[in-house]
Parts: sequence; structure tokens; C-alpha cells
Amino acid sequence: MIKSIRAKLFMFITLLLICFISLIWILNSMYLEKYYINKKKNILKQNANTIVSMYKGNISSIQNELDRIANITGSNIDIRDKNGKIIYMSARRPPEEKNTDNNSQQKPPPDKPRNLDDYNAKAKEYPIGKISFENRMDVQMKIEFLTLVVKLSNEDIMAIRVPIVSIKESVDIANRFVIIIGSIIIFLGSIGAYLFSRKFTKPILEVNNIARNMAKFDFSQKCSISGSDEIGQLGQSVNYLSEELDTAITELNIKNKKLEEDIEKERKIDEMRKEFISSVSHELRTPLSLIQGYAEGLISNVNESEEDRNFYCDVIMQETIKMNKLVRDLLNLSQIESGYFQIEKSEFDIIHLIKYVLTKYKSIFTEKGIEVQTQLDESYIVYGDMVRIEQVLTNYINNAINHIDENRVIKITSSIDKSKIRVSIFNTGKHIPEDSLKKLWNSFYKVDKARTRAYGGYGLGLSIVKAIQDLHKSGYGVENVESGVSFWFEIGKKKSKDLTT
Repeated sequence: MIKSIRAKLFMFITLLLICFISLIWILNSMYLEKYYINKKKNILKQNANTIVSMYKGNISSIQNELDRIANITGSNIDIRDKNGKIIYMSARRPPEEKNTDNNSQQKPPPDKPRNLDDYNAKAKEYPIGKISFENRMDVQMKIEFLTLVVKLSNEDIMAIRVPIVSIKESVDIANRFVIIIGSIIIFLGSIGAYLFSRKFTKPILEVNNIARNMAKFDFSQKCSISGSDEIGQLGQSVNYLSEELDTAITELNIKNKKLEEDIEKERKIDEMRKEFISSVSHELRTPLSLIQGYAEGLISNVNESEEDRNFYCDVIMQETIKMNKLVRDLLNLSQIESGYFQIEKSEFDIIHLIKYVLTKYKSIFTEKGIEVQTQLDESYIVYGDMVRIEQVLTNYINNAINHIDENRVIKITSSIDKSKIRVSIFNTGKHIPEDSLKKLWNSFYKVDKARTRAYGGYGLGLSIVKAIQDLHKSGYGVENVESGVSFWFEIGKKKSKDLTT
């Protein structure tokens, strides 16, 4: 089964040519001979009318015209008087004829008719000036003639003969010519049909290929079809459609990706919310239970001594302080992460702030036997929220104190690059597992839960650091280094100047 439009177009044009040539041949075979004879009759009739109008009984006056007509029509012309005697003959003696139309008897030679009465009787049948046509047979040569017969004004009879065989030969030659020319036309037409169908279907195949690529979301190819016809307009429409689909699908992919990110973000937020609620519930359960237990003990006077009552009250106060700190940290973290909290940036000396915070912790360092080392040789003016940066320093220092080992060394350093100041706080101690380095910044995450519970931590300090640094759009991080762990944060530099410290 032929499915290709190129093959269909080629076959259609070729069959159309074959049918057209065959129709011409059939029409020639059936009607060309009749048409040719009718045309010949008209030509003979026109020339006979010319002779009739010119003839006045004198042959010599029209002999040249008779010879001319005989030559241009390819006919034999003879004129006989009323007695049947030839008074003019164009080329040769007229043949002995019989009328094939009227089945008349054979006539005698025209110059000496065998039966003068028969000839006179036949001649009387023709009206003067009226042209008639007869098919006559040359009995000697056995050739049929188309004969025009007309009686002239003086009753002379003029006959103009054309052999019918020449007409049939012309028709046969015309039919053979049609077959030869038709075969050539069909051959050349088939080649032309192939080339035309190939050229015609090439842009269609190109459009089809581009449409298939568009179905695979490949919009890189464009139609190269030129022109202002329907196929050219189709190519322009396909290019326009490709561009519009490319734009629409690109936008849709971007929106879909953003939607997926939003969904993933919502999922994570939902998980964090559940984890947050679970963590808060867990962290509050222990102090609330302790407060409730000791409060009930006080009410029931379990221990009547003053020392026991003071101990119960101290426990309640300590747990209340822890809960207060937890709630305060949660509120701070919630405000920062929700975006409602706005930082207030100003210029301040980061080195002066570090020394100020270390001064506040001096008694704690002394009490715990911690050696503090610093490398703060310069003063740096930075631009940020000083209160929140102090909170970052405080959380880092508290974290270092709570996780310091027996070597009991804390080291604070600062460094500068083109636009940032980096502050690092190192403490001697165990390295943090690699799988926990990124999780440290999550709320309520604790690497060593037993140790964190011992010093009353809730795992919120580093998440607050993360939130504050995100608001400043500055970096932060943690590294396992030789002999301990180093936490760092960055803050933007505004300008520097020499200060006396």
C-alpha cells in the first residue's frame, strides 16, 4: 500500500498524463477522420464557390485559378460540357468511376462516354450552382475519392476529386504521432512529476519532522521554508508555534520547578514543625514534671525541715529559669525565622565587642580553669546589628565552654579579606562526627544528648546563630581541626581605622 504523499502525487500525475494521451488517441481514432473530411469539404466548397462565381463559359479565363486550386488542395479538377466531353482536366485523365453512394453503373471514359443518354440523365439531376459531395471509386486503380460535383451556369459539370486514402493516411500518421509524442510526454512528465512531487513534499516532510521534534519538547529546529504561498505560511506558523510553545513550556517548567521547591519546602517546614513541637514538648516535660513534683511536695509538707523546703524551692527556681531561657530562645528564633524581626545595622568595632564579651565571661573562665588565647592584633570597623552579633559571640563561647575537654583551651582569632571579617572560636575537645556537621544548625539537634542535658542546653543556640547570620547575609560554619573544633562567622567590613585598645 502506497502511503507516501510523494508517491501518491507522482502516481497521480503520471496516470493523469497517460489518461490524457490515451483520450487524445481515442478521440483522434474516432473523430479525426470525420473532422478532417469535414474540413476538406469546407475547403473544396470555398474553392468551388470561387470557380462558380468566376466561370462564364470561357475556360481560358479561369485556367490559372483552376490550376492553383488543384495544387493547393491536392485534388484533380475536370470540367465536362453537357454532352460529357472534357473541356478541362487539371493533372491527368479522370478515372473511370462508379458512384459508391448511389450504386450507379460504371460510366464510360469521360472523353468518350459509352452511353450519352445516361450521362445526360445524370447531369440533369444536378441543380445549377448547387454543390454536392459523392464518394466515387476508381474502378481501375481501386481508389475511393471524395468528389465535389457542381453544375456551372452554362450547364457544364465541374468535379473536384480528393483521394480518401490520403485523408486516412493523414489520420493514421496523426495517431502514430500522438502515440510517439504521448510516450515522450509521459516519460518526461513522469520525471517532471517525480521532481515536482519531491520538491512539493520536501517542505511538508520538514514541517512533519519539526512537529515530531516539538512533540518531544525539542524546539531547537526551525522551518527554513521561504515564500508567501500556503506552504510558506505554514512554515512561518510552525516556527511561531514552536517559539510560543518553547516559551510557554519553559515558563511552565520554571513554575513547576518552583512549585516543587515550594512543596518540598512546605513538606520540610511541616516536618520541622512536627519535630519542633515534639522537641519543645520533650524539653518542657522534664522541668514541668520536676516543678510539679516539688511543688506538690511543698504543699504536702513532705519534709518539714527548713533546709529541705529551701532545696525544693531552689529546684523549682532553677527549672523555672531554664524554662524561661527556653521560651526566650524560642521566641527569638521564631521572630528571626518568620521575618518579622528586623535587624538594626550600624558601624561598630568588632574587636572591641569581642573583648567586651570576654570580659563578661572572665569569672566563668577563672572558675572553670579555662585558658583563653586571642589573636586580635587590629581593630576592625564592621557594619551590622551589634546586639545580634554579640548574641552570636555569646552562643559560640557558651558552646565552647560546654564542650571543652581536659586541656581547657579556648582560642579566639580574627582575619580579614577584601570585604569580610571572619571571627573563629576554637575549643579543645572531641571532633564532631561528619554526618552531624550540617545538622548542628537545626533546632533542638544535639550531638551528645547526655552532656547537653547535663549543662541544661536545648540545642537552640546554633540555630539562632544561623538565623542571625542569614539575616546579615553572611557566612558561618564549623570545622574539625587539630586538637578540637573551630566555629566561625563572618560580618561585612565597613571601614578600618587605627584605635587605641
